[in-house]
Amino acid sequence: MYFVVVAGPAGSGKSTFVSAISQWMEGSGLDVVKVNLDPAAEVLPYVPDVDVRNYITARDFMVKYGLGPNGALVLSVDYLINYVGDLRKEIDEAGGNYALIDLPGQLEVVAFRRLGPIVLKELAKGCKSVVAFMIDSHFASSPHSSYSALLLALSTMYRLNLPMVLILNKADLIASPQMSGESSEVRVKPFMLQLLSEYYSCVASGSDVFFLSPEVNEELCNVFREVFKDVVLVSSKELWGVDEAYALFQRVLAGGEDFLTEEYSGGPQRSD
Repeated sequence: MYFVVVAGPAGSGKSTFVSAISQWMEGSGLDVVKVNLDPAAEVLPYVPDVDVRNYITARDFMVKYGLGPNGALVLSVDYLINYVGDLRKEIDEAGGNYALIDLPGQLEVVAFRRLGPIVLKELAKGCKSVVAFMIDSHFASSPHSSYSALLLALSTMYRLNLPMVLILNKADLIASPQMSGESSEVRVKPFMLQLLSEYYSCVASGSDVFFLSPEVNEELCNVFREVFKDVVLVSSKELWGVDEAYALFQRVLAGGEDFLTEEYSGGPQRSD
């Protein structure tokens, strides 16, 4: 079994992406275990196979300890460490080729607290994992927001210590409507794609972002380009680009080989 940890800022479309790619994968004959790891989720666009809310909810902590929404979420995520074994047992019993882990909407309560990375490490112990880092395509259209989003992705990668694929989600906001059987035409190419392209001059980034010195911008550009080699435009709403996202997961996790050629469907498999 492979684990895909779906992370990203609030509002980047994590849960919608889990719904979209699980539909595509299941339609392609793959068994998928959908895991909701957000104890504060009220409504989800998919039916989770494993749900942390069966063990703890942020609302219960609000009532029990008189906390606000943010404090209750922080405390409930910390409490996840007590239920990792139960969650992993459920995932193994569900069986499948992939486990999709839908993280809480507030990325910082998992990635930037002490117990968050420990919870994820224990949850996926013995299995190959990759982070699908979601970024709003519209947000990635300007230089300043692109730099800040990539710095957030980089710090998340350091904290979780896992390979990462960048997903520029909500691409339908910057692309023409998809025609049946045809690719959508991008109306506005996100600056982030230019920044990560080998055809873009990192020296030119010094003139695109004015807050930092040109030298710092150039160095950051080179670092981003070296680290983030896997990026894809996706519209979870329109269900396009998810096949490319899956292909990137396969390249990271299995060297590009199709999952079904390596492991049988329906049983948990541990990596060496």
